[in-house]
Amino acid sequence: MTKINLEGSDIEVQLTEHEYEEIKKRLGREPTTTELSCFEVMWSEHCSYKSSRPKLKLFENAEENYDYVLAGPGQDAGVIDIGDGYALAFRIESHNHPSAIEPYHGAATGIGGIIRDILCMGVRPIALLDPLRFGPLKNNPHSQWLFKYVVKGISDYGNCTGIPTIGGEVEFDRSFQNNCIVNVACIGLGTIEDFKHAPSIAYNPGDYVVLMGGSTGRDGIHGVTFASRALTEMSEADRPAVQIGDPFTKKMMIEATLEAIKTGYVRGLKDLGGGGLTCATSELTGDGNTGAQVDLGKVFTREPGMNSYEIMLSESQERMTFIIKPEGLEKVLEIFRKYETMFAVIGKTDDSKVLKVFNGEKMVVNIPSKALS
Repeated sequence: MTKINLEGSDIEVQLTEHEYEEIKKRLGREPTTTELSCFEVMWSEHCSYKSSRPKLKLFENAEENYDYVLAGPGQDAGVIDIGDGYALAFRIESHNHPSAIEPYHGAATGIGGIIRDILCMGVRPIALLDPLRFGPLKNNPHSQWLFKYVVKGISDYGNCTGIPTIGGEVEFDRSFQNNCIVNVACIGLGTIEDFKHAPSIAYNPGDYVVLMGGSTGRDGIHGVTFASRALTEMSEADRPAVQIGDPFTKKMMIEATLEAIKTGYVRGLKDLGGGGLTCATSELTGDGNTGAQVDLGKVFTREPGMNSYEIMLSESQERMTFIIKPEGLEKVLEIFRKYETMFAVIGKTDDSKVLKVFNGEKMVVNIPSKALS
């Protein structure tokens, strides 16, 4: 933790002093509170893969090196060509910390997030797998509690979305007594053509930015920075950072998203998981070498009085960001209405290469897109 004075207040941030100085250098000024929070989540271990980045570099250029690889590191999921015009997508990630302090919702939202990652590749999620690790169960109420509700969270969420859990494994060892391991994996299947319609980038200026799915609340704020810290006796205080899933909304989102992709009007797609709207908008524009103007006043919130910091960092579940061609906007929105999923047109992409976020007339974020992504 680093203590800094920002806008007249002393605050602690999950950044090093060097990182904070680098932020000021990139901006040419002191960041606003909302901007600093955006950097804090995007530069966290969870979002930036600081410790594993050297290993990931070993897989760079996978698309160029292997003719069957359609999407490699840097995308929301891996995708390979399996022949006859079909693509297989797959991803695995952990949801350990959330599951350790709130096992039911921690495990359930791990499933929810991995489903969205597959959906971002334009294909249908068809199967789930879950390798799990817990402490010994015998005479151990804590491990019994974790085991019972992690398994229930996984099964309840998967069953409600209609996606089967087809396999997994479980091991019990003292080393997992307090920090259980909850790995979640998902497989998706679709056509290569559908995959091409859903890149995780916004490369074309003038497209609409549309938020679709669940409402934005205060749950999960700073979930990624919590997930990047070590578990301690104080971690129970981080319980509000664990998101709350809604698998019934997710089912409607899946169908609406896949039908929208079929129109050919979706030019980019990103889920709102770790980092929320900050991550989705900055990665779409940063990776696409574009910019965007976003109006937070158009975001549908479930709680009154949410400020820009809360809206940008909320990790409320079941949300997707679409980049839509102007000529196809109404067609895509009609599909969202058909499935009764909430949506809002919150902005447009441009060629500024800067992410500008407004709350009413006030600009609360003005950051070069690539500085965050």
